[in-house]
Amino acid sequence: MSSRARPLARLARLLLGRNELRRSSDRIEGCVVAVLLAAFLTATVTAGILAVRTYQSQRAAGARLRPTVAVLSEPGPDVSAVLVPTATTRASWKLPDGNRRTGLLSTLTAPDISYAPRGASVPVWLDHSGRPLLAPPGPVDMVLNAVFVAVCVIAAAAVLLIICYGVCRMILERHRLAQWESAWAAIGPQWTRRQ
Repeated sequence: MSSRARPLARLARLLLGRNELRRSSDRIEGCVVAVLLAAFLTATVTAGILAVRTYQSQRAAGARLRPTVAVLSEPGPDVSAVLVPTATTRASWKLPDGNRRTGLLSTLTAPDISYAPRGASVPVWLDHSGRPLLAPPGPVDMVLNAVFVAVCVIAAAAVLLIICYGVCRMILERHRLAQWESAWAAIGPQWTRRQ
């Protein structure tokens, strides 16, 4: 028998084995553990798929954006992009088709406008319609975002499955105690009379 088959045989014997000392609640608990383990493995595979999808969607979204340079028509706001992400200033930029467009840039879409003088050139990212958007994440950020999604899904699944196991175990323990109480109620009086 191979080393890989031994744990499966052991699990099958644990779940299906005929041990006289084993209660039905023990078999139920073994089945619950097996089902929860299968659910966790499924959640892990799902987390991997979601991580790949997250990476691919971020990469595709970044590929649709075009970098360009905007020239400020007025001085940039005197606030940090962290403090006021919606501060704006007027600027003009060149579209991919060669036309120029004038509009508002915010510190969210073009963080370099903070404290910039009039006429300063700042990098912006445009969508297909020429509207400024947030800069796409870099390759490292995309990988970190994907890993974060996978870790969150796995952690949420683990917490949920641990809670499920705890609830099942609590119900089974109550059942076991009730069986023990009824068995003791039947045997206890006979046993204590003998002493």
